[in-house]
Amino acid sequence: MAKAKINPISLEIAWNGLKSIADECFITIMRSAFSSNVKERHDHSTAIADREGRLVVQAEMSLPVHLASMGGMLRELISRFGDDIGPGDIFIANDPHVAGGTHLPDINMASPVFEGDQLVGFIANIIHHADVGGAAIGSMSGGLDEIYKEGLRIPVMRLYRRGRCDEDLLKLLLLNMRLPDERRGDLNAQIAACRLGEARLHDLLRTHGAEKMAVIFDEIISRTEIRMRKAISQLPDGTYRFSDMMDDDGAGTEDVRIVLAVTKSGENIVFDFTGTDPQVKGNFNLTYNATQSAICYSLKALLDAEVPTNQGIFDAIEIIAPSGSFVNCVAPAAVAMRANSCQRVVDCVLGALAPVIPQQVIAAANGANTSAVFTGIDPANGRMYVYLETLGGGMGARYGKDGKDGVQVHITNTSNLPVEAIELEYPLRVEEYSLITDTGGAGRQRGGMGIRRVIRPIGHTCEFNGVGERFRHRPWGLFGGEDGASGRFYISAEDGGQLALDSKATRIALPETSCAVIETPGAGGYGKPSERSRDDITADLDAGKISAEHVAKYYPDWSKDVSPDVIAAKTTALAS
Repeated sequence: MAKAKINPISLEIAWNGLKSIADECFITIMRSAFSSNVKERHDHSTAIADREGRLVVQAEMSLPVHLASMGGMLRELISRFGDDIGPGDIFIANDPHVAGGTHLPDINMASPVFEGDQLVGFIANIIHHADVGGAAIGSMSGGLDEIYKEGLRIPVMRLYRRGRCDEDLLKLLLLNMRLPDERRGDLNAQIAACRLGEARLHDLLRTHGAEKMAVIFDEIISRTEIRMRKAISQLPDGTYRFSDMMDDDGAGTEDVRIVLAVTKSGENIVFDFTGTDPQVKGNFNLTYNATQSAICYSLKALLDAEVPTNQGIFDAIEIIAPSGSFVNCVAPAAVAMRANSCQRVVDCVLGALAPVIPQQVIAAANGANTSAVFTGIDPANGRMYVYLETLGGGMGARYGKDGKDGVQVHITNTSNLPVEAIELEYPLRVEEYSLITDTGGAGRQRGGMGIRRVIRPIGHTCEFNGVGERFRHRPWGLFGGEDGASGRFYISAEDGGQLALDSKATRIALPETSCAVIETPGAGGYGKPSERSRDDITADLDAGKISAEHVAKYYPDWSKDVSPDVIAAKTTALAS
């Protein structure tokens, strides 16, 4: 039987309908979740998949790192449950090793959509939950050396059968997570998004029907692959190499190296990680799905930023990642901090392709997913709280523009939590939230600046856990651009003393007489500093983005033509 055909206009209308469903599901989670990590920072994603579990459309604001995780969960779901899937079901999972996930805090949900007794597709979503149990509060501390310590592992399980919740399963999940009321609220937000997505897709099915919808799904994925391959074909044939390294794994292994060879031939491209270091004891390992997400994001960003984010991108590329390596770990490898490692994979792709597409790449960004977890007992109500945030930093400079300051970069794409939200919900005071002078690498285009947050507990002693990367190996510049500044953690006491902390700071007692200071990395510059315009240098100095000392070191020609009194006056004005 020949497949039905669909004209381009009808396809575009259907495509926009599917995008609006995914976006509405995203907003539903954002507006109904309990945790600030979701309602304020938007650490969640939504998508629609076909009956085979292939992702068709992802919400506009979804995170690139979640792409392969949702697809991985759906493949495991279909493999395990096969024909035992019915209307009203909702499935839940989070495990990186047996359920397609990338780390345990990301809990996936998926609900099938039927027309009559015919499976049409799935509504899928994912939330980063602020705690899923385990040895460390927040489930995101460094130094955890096996998956069992990182939290509750959930294989693909049926949470709802024919519309009825498995209350025993839900109780078991909540019993093993801290802040069960908050967890229940976020899980309910995911359930609501599933139900809304089902209803909206049924509305679309009344127009198109199941068979035509299957054709639409196929056509969207096929066109995405064709478009991606066409973009790939514009690259010159050849093999391009780059390597970079992580600072350490938090468990004793330093300088973990990622080695990448990108080979392009015609419309085909292969990303080969042969030579990458073995998986490590600490929790920075990547599952294959996490590596796949980072590669797909990189290629889309470099070659065709408007191409749909779906299975078609996966189908257009080949990845060689040796089993048991840092970029394709096996159980019981710990993976909680995988976002930092994904950032380094992105840097490797950018570094490898920089010689052939210099106007599309950027210098190394802050290269981290700097995380901070504050936890304690709220003195106002006697209840436990967990404040989790991953902070942005500098974005790498590019061919024609400076890097952005103080933003999340690449595969994370979340928001920085507003000061008001922190102080409203937690017994904490944010005493400083600023950009850090001189952290952007000098260059024709300046790298983006890192962020400083200074946080003090109010009326109690809390616990601080921090995990940073690019604290030793600075974000590199491109084409003569200077490296960006590294990050750091330290404790600031009332007497002005400072206590330096490790980049993987664990279970640090923080009294109300002290503050935790978090400084995230900047980013690399692009092009030689000598090529930067005098107006741009002056504007940076006036804005406090660079200091007089920075100017003298990296832009000496500018300094020669300006009176020392003028520089001193600018510096004094900024200080005051």
